Amino acid sequence: MPRRAAPGAGTAERERPMQALQYIRPTLYITSFFSMHMAVAMLVPAMIDAADGHRDWAVFVGCSVGVFALSLLGVLSMRQPLPRFTPRFGFLVTTVLWCVTAVVCAFPFYFSSVQLTFAQAVFESMSGLTTTGSTAIPGLDTVARGVLLWRAMLQFLGGVGIVAVGLFLFPFLRIGGMQLFRTESSDRSDKVMPRVVQVTTTLIAIYVTLNVVCALVYAWLGMSFFDAVTHAMATISTGGYSTHDASFGAFGSIPMLWAGSLFMLLGGLPFVLFIDFVAHGRLTLFVRDVQARTYVALIAVAAIGLAVWLTLDDGRPFFEALSHTTFNVVSVVTTTGFVSTDYSAWGHYAIGAIFLLTFVGGCSGSTAGGIKVYRLMIVAEALRCALHQLVYPNAVVPMRYGKRIVDSDVFESVMIFLVAFFALLAAMTLLLSFVSDLDLVTSLTGVVTALCNVGPGLGTVIGPAGNFAPLDDAAIWVLTAAMILGRLEIMTVLVLFAPIYWRS
Repeated sequence: MPRRAAPGAGTAERERPMQALQYIRPTLYITSFFSMHMAVAMLVPAMIDAADGHRDWAVFVGCSVGVFALSLLGVLSMRQPLPRFTPRFGFLVTTVLWCVTAVVCAFPFYFSSVQLTFAQAVFESMSGLTTTGSTAIPGLDTVARGVLLWRAMLQFLGGVGIVAVGLFLFPFLRIGGMQLFRTESSDRSDKVMPRVVQVTTTLIAIYVTLNVVCALVYAWLGMSFFDAVTHAMATISTGGYSTHDASFGAFGSIPMLWAGSLFMLLGGLPFVLFIDFVAHGRLTLFVRDVQARTYVALIAVAAIGLAVWLTLDDGRPFFEALSHTTFNVVSVVTTTGFVSTDYSAWGHYAIGAIFLLTFVGGCSGSTAGGIKVYRLMIVAEALRCALHQLVYPNAVVPMRYGKRIVDSDVFESVMIFLVAFFALLAAMTLLLSFVSDLDLVTSLTGVVTALCNVGPGLGTVIGPAGNFAPLDDAAIWVLTAAMILGRLEIMTVLVLFAPIYWRS
């Protein structure tokens, strides 16, 4: 395990803050340590391919040995007491860890029989770890099971990883208003470390339990054991990787759609509510949470509205329409990316509604990406306060989030995040059109789905019925960068490009 700083190290650092360059060595040590574990994880799909008699088992074993050896060398050469955790250290270690892990986990894709370019391999790996769900692998129904399992494992690990980061790190880094959810577990002082370990253990137990229950339900409803396990990993992590090109449409079962909707919905809820439920045993915690209520209500209204539209416009039976709209709305809002059918054929109204829902995302502290429900709630509350003050200029109108008053720094963080989000959206859409000459729909929805970690875009190429394989490497790199920016709440990555970050 990485070693902690010696007693008194924190006091010394407060007296003389470390320069950002001094964090590079401990960052590489942590990254190497984590890469060793990913190398061991590669042996699991190797065993699957060996049992199937597929030659890719040698690829996974070779990548495992190579990555483990290089990572061990990095651990031995970079080993030193870790510095006290600071926001500057947090920004660097979080970004480097996710980027390096994506490259490390891309090697099995690159050398396997799926024949991806290196850019596509990193894209596939990054899409898995960030639980985006976009894929550059065509013909999933014929791909070796080892590769399919590796994709699911990356989403499983990425899902629990982003929940842990969202609960324990982002509030401390004051990213995008996440300090609103700062708890005792977000404190980095030594006195609360036992509490952090306890909460983390409970979090992992809950996450694994949800995956097991989801897999059992899928198997009971008719999935094969392999499909049930891989789809459960992609469901709870709100990742969206399927083992079939048709995604959930390959199973064609209404009960399966409702089961998938339920477990995706759970994956988009704040995991701190599950932790509190385990601790106190009260289901009312989910009802009392204002963000969870808004999240569920939004999904319900959107699903019912689209179901009515499909029934009136296409003549479908209402319950069948509701089953498909609920599944796809939950999938888009939770940024999972599963599809039950090509919803781009539902008409212009449905396409517009689903495109807008792509931005929403799930709750804070969940596996979902996107803008997040709490930010939209704070913006709506700010609009209400602004309208009130227009009518009563001298009134003091506090901004509230549920029963809590929103501090000015929280509102400022939310607005900065939104400005950065839409500025990046515009810039990367233009960049994607420039480097690959893609049409506006493909460029815009491609960047949106990457920044929000959703999965499918719109259009004939990257829509629900397509994938990202036809895009050239330049476009693939742009979208890969967008995925990591969106997953790490944008500002965590952007701050590394600010000159002031690297100054003493």
